[in-house]
Amino acid sequence: MSRPPLPLNALRAFEAAARHQNLTRAALELCVSQAALSHQIRGLEDRLGVRLFHRLPRGVALTDEAAALYPVLNDAFDRIATAVQRASGTATREVLSLGIVGTFATGWLLPRLPAFEATHPQVELRLQTHNNRIDLASEGLDAAVRFGDGDWQGLACTPVVDTLFAPVCAPTLARRLATPHDLDRTTLLRSYRTDEWPRWLAAAGAAGPEARGPVFDSSLALAGAAAAGAGVALLPLAMFERELRDGRLVQPFETGIALGRYWLTRLRSRPEPPPLKQFRLWLQAQRALVPARAP
Repeated sequence: MSRPPLPLNALRAFEAAARHQNLTRAALELCVSQAALSHQIRGLEDRLGVRLFHRLPRGVALTDEAAALYPVLNDAFDRIATAVQRASGTATREVLSLGIVGTFATGWLLPRLPAFEATHPQVELRLQTHNNRIDLASEGLDAAVRFGDGDWQGLACTPVVDTLFAPVCAPTLARRLATPHDLDRTTLLRSYRTDEWPRWLAAAGAAGPEARGPVFDSSLALAGAAAAGAGVALLPLAMFERELRDGRLVQPFETGIALGRYWLTRLRSRPEPPPLKQFRLWLQAQRALVPARAP
């Protein structure tokens, strides 16, 4: 027996309250009383069997369950609004200029772009790839996806993809690697971030081998060299799932470590334009669909 659908008004009340993080402002937007809005949210909490908000002296804070639900719901309401505009002939295309680190562009975003364009036809994406060094202001970009710890001064940062790093190499080389200590006899391909190999070797219990080998300025170049048999590269696994699935690259050891994540970044000094908000919420909705992986 199928469960009855969730009430649309309650979902709308939750989405507005989560977006404003304030029940009064959400009630004003929806033209209802705060009491009515609170009643709808409590009814939704009862239906879901979870608490959605922590009440604060000024406003509300999202629970973990609400934080996972909000971007999916917000994106859905945006898509409904877009469909209505398209049906009425009032939709207009808006340009969104993005800088995308090359690894993220080829390994994650490009395969998913048709899905974004299908649900957001009014947004015209203009993509510029980079190697994790970019200046939003001087390059005239609305936002950028980059890799790191999310601690960049003057930037608003939204996490979009988590990934573990692990050694990968060509199949012929993988056959000669029985334990991490065998890496001592192998060329270790390196990025410009010098702490990556020492951190992985320590996590794998093989801190003895010294990382020696050519240095590359992008993970794409590292992956190409590894696939060609030039050595072993330490790469973000989520960005090279296709190569691992096809067997062009092999992961010889199970140990993976977190070295950072991919972030959508924009200047705090500038307001967030509507197409960027739609792209950000779509990225957050995609992230909510991927289960977290343990190291």
